[in-house]
Amino acid sequence: METQTITPEVPVIPETIINVTEAAAGKIRELLNEEGKTESGLRVFVQGGGCSGFQYGLMIEESGGVGDQLFESNGVRLFVDPVSISYLKGAEVDFVDTITGGGFTIKNPNATSTCGCGSSFSA
Repeated sequence: METQTITPEVPVIPETIINVTEAAAGKIRELLNEEGKTESGLRVFVQGGGCSGFQYGLMIEESGGVGDQLFESNGVRLFVDPVSISYLKGAEVDFVDTITGGGFTIKNPNATSTCGCGSSFSA
């Protein structure tokens, strides 16, 4: 009789819908290393508020929540909740360092308008 080896099901990471640039990925890895959370990732989300109706949020996340989808871009794990996914398809997370300071920016092709602060948009 032939024996079969059963391997545990490996979660499938769907195609990445959010791109993280090399500059942003480097900065995210640096922040994760500083906090000793090298196995963690970045939560990218959209919430109501801001001067244009919606605003972006980014935070370090150790593990996803119920319904989250996990993506990977440039070696960085991204956690996105089901509501935010529809607003973030095709978006790009970048890190810009200028003479006046640096920070993360999100370029979103789904935004119909943005405001001067750069973190608020309407769709």
